[in-house]
Amino acid sequence: MADPDVVVIGGGLAGSEAAWQAARRGVNVTLYEMRPHKSGPAHHTGMLAELVCSNSMRGAALENAVGLLKEELARLDSLIVTSARAAAVPAGGALAVERERFGALVESRLRALPNLTIAREEVAAIPSGALAIVACGPLPSEPLAATIDALVGGRLHYYDAAAPIVALDSLDLEAMYRKSRYDKGDGDDYLNIPLDRETYLQFVADLRTLPKHEPKGFERDAASGDVPYFEGCLPIEELAARGDDTLRFGPLKPVGLRDPRTGKAPYAVVQLRKENADGTALNLVGFQTRLTWPAQKEAFGKLPGLAGAEWLRLGVMHRNTFIDSPRLLTADLRLRTDPRIFFAGQITGAEGYVEAAACGAIAGIAAARDLLGDAPVAVPAETALGAVIAHLQNTESPDFQPANVTWTFFSPLDETIRDKRLRRGRLAERALARLDAFAAEVAPRNPALVAH
Repeated sequence: MADPDVVVIGGGLAGSEAAWQAARRGVNVTLYEMRPHKSGPAHHTGMLAELVCSNSMRGAALENAVGLLKEELARLDSLIVTSARAAAVPAGGALAVERERFGALVESRLRALPNLTIAREEVAAIPSGALAIVACGPLPSEPLAATIDALVGGRLHYYDAAAPIVALDSLDLEAMYRKSRYDKGDGDDYLNIPLDRETYLQFVADLRTLPKHEPKGFERDAASGDVPYFEGCLPIEELAARGDDTLRFGPLKPVGLRDPRTGKAPYAVVQLRKENADGTALNLVGFQTRLTWPAQKEAFGKLPGLAGAEWLRLGVMHRNTFIDSPRLLTADLRLRTDPRIFFAGQITGAEGYVEAAACGAIAGIAAARDLLGDAPVAVPAETALGAVIAHLQNTESPDFQPANVTWTFFSPLDETIRDKRLRRGRLAERALARLDAFAAEVAPRNPALVAH
């Protein structure tokens, strides 16, 4: 293959999506991924598009902003979303995937593109002579991090956490019941552990008192000394520290989960979600944690049905980094001070798997259009894609923080609709109409590269 027109650094969700979108538009792409030769602290495999935390891409319904974002990406023939749908496992109203099948689909479809090369090697500096999309994720290697520092004048950072995974055959299922919240999906996609008040309060006490992995001094905020957590993915012990009932109104809320054996809602509920198609591995929903591994086994082992649990993965804590996107990037994710460089994914402060893929799609399309001499096309503000960009362009707050896609950043309707469900339905209807027009405008020209 000829020398690349576009170099994509990082084979995660954003990088894989960016490489896919650019290559399908006819430009030569090289996708660099340092794994499996060198791995980051959050990765466990050498797969492209590895899901390092949950296997869920969150809500699938159009009434959810992230559900609408997935549908918009699907209409752009997103590699990530279409592969996720093909590798889906039952998860109620959410889109969750079997990790290995998902990763295999992503890599096989990328390898099928004749103008795309996958290079399994580390990139220490951004190459010259080609457009570059930096999609290294929130944990770049130290040499690349130093390069990014020099480009942007310093990075921000926050912390993220991964939840434990447990083996199904090690659980006491008599202590649990199957049910999805409000009976969504098949109605029984989750295993639920009901907690009475005494058990719940003991669990809260354990979370507050058991040993934790303490962050190093350099990992704390220099001014406050606090750990700058992302509010959308707080460690469960941090939630417990905020009040006795915080967990009951958060990841352990019993609403919509009446126990079919009693007909009553428990005091609190722990949910377990499938990690693979066979359901032999289960994720403890919302149990991101920085408890030490022995402390996790002690606290979680006291929960009903988990006394003999086999832990396939225990929770881990890791630092993520992101740049000050509102002041550094243009609306097509191009670096203002060096227009040949784009950023995509969680390094931009777009939090979440789907949001990372959205950034990859936008950057990949924009880079290809630049090389082909096509005029830039702005992502419509009325869409979920536009809402992702609006967050990354929000200069109102001097303290930019990562965030998931929300309805807050959609451009408002011309009419006032007070009913939330109806209003969001109208926003989704408008968004998809605008997205279809955008998709037609930026569609690939070469039918041979579209086929997959």
